[in-house]
Amino acid sequence: MKIGNPFKALSKFELALWIGSVITVTVSFLLLPDKDYLSLTASLIGVTALIFVSKGLVAGQVLTVVFAVFYGIISCFFQYYGEMITYLGMTSPIAVFSVISWLKHPYGGTDEVAVSKVTGKQTAVLAVLTVAVTAAFYFILQALGTANLFFSTVSVATSFVACSLSYLRSPFYAVGYAANDIVLIILWVLAAMEDISCVPMVACFGVFFINDMYGFFNWQRMKKRQVADSREKAELNR
Repeated sequence: MKIGNPFKALSKFELALWIGSVITVTVSFLLLPDKDYLSLTASLIGVTALIFVSKGLVAGQVLTVVFAVFYGIISCFFQYYGEMITYLGMTSPIAVFSVISWLKHPYGGTDEVAVSKVTGKQTAVLAVLTVAVTAAFYFILQALGTANLFFSTVSVATSFVACSLSYLRSPFYAVGYAANDIVLIILWVLAAMEDISCVPMVACFGVFFINDMYGFFNWQRMKKRQVADSREKAELNR
């Protein structure tokens, strides 16, 4: 896979989306009397990771690993043990495997990953694993006294599905992450009601939702283009 400067791969719209995301997160941080620089750092890494992932660039998965570590630490402070365990024990490791998978499956000689279609067998396995992982985490989180247990458990399920689909290079990874964003917005709104310093995390996942929706749109466009290119090459080789 050819790996270049990921910012050069962004279109004007994507660059504007990234800048707008950074500004939104930063402004929400600056408006608060108490500054949580760890949350700001995690949010900025996260929005940057998402715009690269939406382009199918491996740099996005690398930054996802870094974001997961930061976010796991933040979640621990607020007793969101489900988020901590999910991101440190699941999201981060799967993102590492995704880096390897994406590097092994480039589209042609470009720095863009080859989009894949999830098979029926993979879907069935993913469904079984999601139920098993979610059930196991429910009892673990309950034993740890996790705050907002229901939403924390749902977050585990949506995170697992999203990470797995990202590893499988499916456009639907973005739908999984968008669903997870909604759950996380709820979790951090509840936390912000007790501690206003959590507001930047609410803004962060609101921005994440917009980026993930764009990611789904762009991956569908990538898929159509890659399929069309493959058909054209097949016709020329006849």
